Amino acid sequence: MLVAYEILLMLDPELPEQRQEEIVKRTSDLVKDAGGKWVGHDAWGRRRLAYEIAHKPEGTYHLLNFDAEPETLEELSRILRITDGVMRHLAVRRIEGGSPGPPPEPEPEPEAVPEPAYAEANTSSEEE
Repeated sequence: MLVAYEILLMLDPELPEQRQEEIVKRTSDLVKDAGGKWVGHDAWGRRRLAYEIAHKPEGTYHLLNFDAEPETLEELSRILRITDGVMRHLAVRRIEGGSPGPPPEPEPEPEAVPEPAYAEANTSSEEE
């Protein structure tokens, strides 16, 4: 029985576009060869990471949607773990109609406002 899956794939941002397409095509071919159905691919582009992975502050994201047997997903995850250029991947069951778009770009942080300088407290006492 085919199950609906999606994989969020994070690739090295320094990979050439052609190599990124090869990784996505290889994934698609593996799904089709195993009797699955390729639903689609949505390239989200470069995004800043919350923390660096392998000294890289950004990653290139791709959302892959397909229907496949659970064994196919296991094999696909195994291949993605050992593929050069794949920084991370997360496979989950896809909920029909629930596929999100890419997250919004974070707004640039406002310029830091310098703290006001306070006058030093007068510690001397006035005597008349």
